[in-house]
Amino acid sequence: MVHTWRALGLPASVMENIRVKERERGFDEATLVESFIILNATGADKLDDFDHLREDEGLQELIGHKLPSSSVARQFLYGFHQDEKIEEAKQQRLPDEIAYIPEESERLIGLGKVNRDLVMEFGRRVCQEKIATVDQDATIMESRKKEALPTYKGGKGYQPMLAMWAEAGMILADEFRDGNVPSMMEPLTVAKRAFACLPPTVEEFYFRGDSACHESGLLDWLKNDYREEGPKGRIGFAISAKMTEALRAAVKQVKEKDWQLYGDRSEDVIRECADVVFVSNHEATNRESQPLRYVAIRIQKRQGELFGDGSSVKYFAIVTNIWEWEAEKLIDWHREKAGTIEHVNDIIKNELAGGVMPCSRFGANAAWLRLAVISHNVITALKRLGLPEDLRAARPKRLRFLIFNTAGRVLHHARQIVLRLCTTQKRITEYWLGAFTTIAMKV
Repeated sequence: MVHTWRALGLPASVMENIRVKERERGFDEATLVESFIILNATGADKLDDFDHLREDEGLQELIGHKLPSSSVARQFLYGFHQDEKIEEAKQQRLPDEIAYIPEESERLIGLGKVNRDLVMEFGRRVCQEKIATVDQDATIMESRKKEALPTYKGGKGYQPMLAMWAEAGMILADEFRDGNVPSMMEPLTVAKRAFACLPPTVEEFYFRGDSACHESGLLDWLKNDYREEGPKGRIGFAISAKMTEALRAAVKQVKEKDWQLYGDRSEDVIRECADVVFVSNHEATNRESQPLRYVAIRIQKRQGELFGDGSSVKYFAIVTNIWEWEAEKLIDWHREKAGTIEHVNDIIKNELAGGVMPCSRFGANAAWLRLAVISHNVITALKRLGLPEDLRAARPKRLRFLIFNTAGRVLHHARQIVLRLCTTQKRITEYWLGAFTTIAMKV
């Protein structure tokens, strides 16, 4: 992990983009960020775990520096928080609004630039990836902290939004949010950041999202080939449509002969799809708006049974600007995001440290999440650039089992540090030597 982090040139990016320390002595910013990457890689998820990692003298020998104490790490996170940003966001709310999204501090923006540099360097090394599908989704992170706010699912927590590059497995953008922030509140901000993070080698662009992304500002931006703060040209998109009364009425008017079976015929439900003639109020009032396609989905029990909510039929819909695909292909493609962004949300929350907020300060928690995001991307780069292909889909816990947690002994011989690993020669060759050799190469 540390080798990958350094080979991608990220310590230099940290020193260029982040200035948190006020005094010269002590750990510099690059060492502190690297230490958080190590914390995530080991499976630790609390600041106090730094004190445990500091006891590993062999680890310190290998990485060339000590790890910070939990108190030093906490003060570093505090440097990303600004009370003024919270107050500004509160003041800018409309009279009937409760939720708000604070503007990021300069230091937090700098941490985002480090992630951008990571993705850019990764993209340079895997320049064969010419297609980028951006998958965007919000996720709930439960928290019992008194500062955490109620979520729409009940309980308290936070609801950050992430966007990722599906083909590469890289998280492009994240935005930390309070638990009471509606998931459909300002999704365009995250989408713009995500597309701005893509390397120049990408030539074809797509976007997928759930109903939280069915928001007029984001739709208008995606439809506009001359959009500001984004790539020029077409972005093909498919988004779960909000089932308004008007849309539901239009779906129910679809003729029976127009419904087409799709999906697994052996399931206990019947799945059908059909194109729907529908124009939303927003499209109708905007004369320059390009027409959008609506694909309806109808689900019924095979034996005529009722669903748990007492209904006999369930309706869903997808809104898209992709007209050339068959409805079934479009639906299957849209559903693939369940294996990308939803999968990554689970990893960030349950296998990296992102799901356990370290303190009560909003900006510090935002930095904690972003450090988990960067850690995920470093792991992805390691898998893609340095490990065998059969580990490309491996989750962090499997990499810990196979590689990260390998027992070893650090020795000193002929003025050199020698690491003696307790594993097979095959694994040393494939996992360790392969990664060190390949990742270090400048493509």
